Amino acid sequence: MSLQQTIAKLMFKLPGGWLVRLAGGKPIEINGRVLEPQLQLVAWNGRKAPPLSSLPADVVQAATKEQLAMLAADPEPGVAFEDFTIPGPDKNEIPVRLYRPDEQEPAHPMMVYYHMGGGVIGDIETCHAFCSMIAKTAQCPVLSVDYRLAPQHKFPAGIDDAIAAYEWALRNAGKYGAPEGVAAVGGDSMGGNFAAIVAQEMKREDKPVPALQLLIYPAIDLVEEFPSRTVFSDTFSLSADTMNWFMDQYLPEGFDRSDALLSPGQTGDLSGLPPAIVITAGHDPLVDEGDDYALRLGRDGVYVKHKRFDALAHAFTAFTDFSPGSRAACEEIAGMVHDMYGRL
Repeated sequence: MSLQQTIAKLMFKLPGGWLVRLAGGKPIEINGRVLEPQLQLVAWNGRKAPPLSSLPADVVQAATKEQLAMLAADPEPGVAFEDFTIPGPDKNEIPVRLYRPDEQEPAHPMMVYYHMGGGVIGDIETCHAFCSMIAKTAQCPVLSVDYRLAPQHKFPAGIDDAIAAYEWALRNAGKYGAPEGVAAVGGDSMGGNFAAIVAQEMKREDKPVPALQLLIYPAIDLVEEFPSRTVFSDTFSLSADTMNWFMDQYLPEGFDRSDALLSPGQTGDLSGLPPAIVITAGHDPLVDEGDDYALRLGRDGVYVKHKRFDALAHAFTAFTDFSPGSRAACEEIAGMVHDMYGRL
């Protein structure tokens, strides 16, 4: 651990009031939701950073990888993991990381997990700690997918990899102590988008739908302008400018954003989809569309567990090392997966 990381860890342990004083002196409150002091301090320290849209994509990819690594927590004890590749579409190989807990429940399905990053940034390190939490608490193997990123690989490369990884899990879960022919899907932000799309696509194609869909602050609808996209348009850690930049990198020019492989919220009938856990963050441009999707799933007869963490910001699954609220939320989410598996 570097000296900078050590100092940062000690600083984040200061009382919340002290952290707020260091971060502008006044708590950040929007729509009656007060941002956690630790997250406010990170936002304050990063306020002078250049917007992502002002930088080349490869520079952003390298910089965010380094920044997220500094914030990353260690994986949970009692969980083993290994890296390998699986066959993907277009004759490519998809890097994956498989987590297995020391105490695995044979009846619990493998979860295929997709990391955040707008389809442009992030990798399996981004969700390393959180995937180990899911594996340990839910007592299941977790397959984390390092899908192809834009702009090097435009849409639909990433979602094609996501579907291929899910179908690989259906065929191979039994080799890792999980039930054969069944798998769950999960992801945060763009990864939540992928998980929702995989569930819908399997239904459309009359293939085995996931046992469970875990959608954490998911990007659900690239067409509708939900109020939170304006209210939280300039908040940590996701802004409207960044979202637009992501889509500029991710999509071919002129692509129809209502396409079901991009905007699962545009699908009218959600009946027949698998049980869902939908998690949103209070300080997030995507909060309204996630809350709305949870409501629509329930209205269409899908069993849903939905919770909004009002004090947290977008991307909190990557902040478990310094943000007590983020860590508690991730532990609670992993427990929700375990409990949901008990219902299957």
